[in-house]
Amino acid sequence: MITRKNYLSKIRPFIGKDIIKVLTGLRRSGKSVLLKQIRDEINSPNTIFLNFEDLGNQPLCEYHALHDYICEKIGDSKEQFYLFFDEIQEVEGWEKAVNSLRVRYHADIYITGSNSRLLSGKLATYLTGRYVSFVVYPFSYAEFRMANPNGTFDDYIQYGGMPFLSSIGFEPEISRNYLQDVFNSVVLKDIVKRNRIRDVDLLERIIAYALANVGRSFSATSISRFFKAENRTVAPETILNYLKTCEEAYLLYRFKSQDIPGKKILKINEKYYAADHGLREAAVGANLQNVEIILENIVGLELLRRGYKVCIGRVGTKEIDFVGEKQGDKLYVQVCYLLSDASTIQREFGSLLEIRDNYPKIVLYQEGTFRGNLEGIPAVPVREWLEQD
Repeated sequence: MITRKNYLSKIRPFIGKDIIKVLTGLRRSGKSVLLKQIRDEINSPNTIFLNFEDLGNQPLCEYHALHDYICEKIGDSKEQFYLFFDEIQEVEGWEKAVNSLRVRYHADIYITGSNSRLLSGKLATYLTGRYVSFVVYPFSYAEFRMANPNGTFDDYIQYGGMPFLSSIGFEPEISRNYLQDVFNSVVLKDIVKRNRIRDVDLLERIIAYALANVGRSFSATSISRFFKAENRTVAPETILNYLKTCEEAYLLYRFKSQDIPGKKILKINEKYYAADHGLREAAVGANLQNVEIILENIVGLELLRRGYKVCIGRVGTKEIDFVGEKQGDKLYVQVCYLLSDASTIQREFGSLLEIRDNYPKIVLYQEGTFRGNLEGIPAVPVREWLEQD
């Protein structure tokens, strides 16, 4: 087990403060382990840790029962208590219990959940201004290397960064079975059950289409036409709703498109990326045969990990793979597999050279003979960039 230092460094300033810490993200991306690492760092005897996917805690999956249980545990104590609630969305009405415990005991509260709607609706109503959220992603390549010193970049490309894979040494058959199990859990529990979806076959087809086309522009209308060619009529609105449930479960991330000169968000050319490309391998396969789009997926998610707000850039008819914005600064990124021939060099650097501001620009590549930079824009091996802090 590796210590997830980047997350802990972001959470530390809030330890002991009267603000609820919310960890969200894809199922089995490491939220529970991170929660335990926070608990161990605090190292207090006044700790209550509950995992609500444990059947032993099922009687507490209702807000009155949970509230009464915690009140009985704390009693009349005036000491600081630390409450850790894992997969809190399993508790009906949990917002009421958490808010009451915060008010009554000024307890230091940490919760996890596998759906972005955890941070909307009732939570916003009960806890306005009283929570801070952190999205937990599967292992970055740097974390993967720490957990698997003998792991290759091809291993990471094929199987992704789901933390448990480190425990099984990326043995091919076991890894595929595990990824398929995670994929099914996300689809069936976090999407189908939570959203009461009846047409599971349609959902699975839409997900397969989106995963097969990560990094490629498509619309709900284009998917509708695809299904029509297969003699199945599906309204674009239905497709959009299903894609939204995948975003809410952190299975997919949607990157909007931005006109860079005009600084306008466009309603076309959006792209979807997988939260973990290993799940694409489980659902679609052929990651190693589609290296270029997997590299793009890896870089896009890495930018999110590093705290960037990310979109796709447009400069006239040319596209910038990623525009990252953070704290008033920008980073423009192009990603390619092979950087050798003149046409590829012109394409990758040419788009960046069209941008007339002074923010950093970079071309990331896996293989190629090009070295150095072109007109001040560096070309960096993607593995080297991924291993940077």
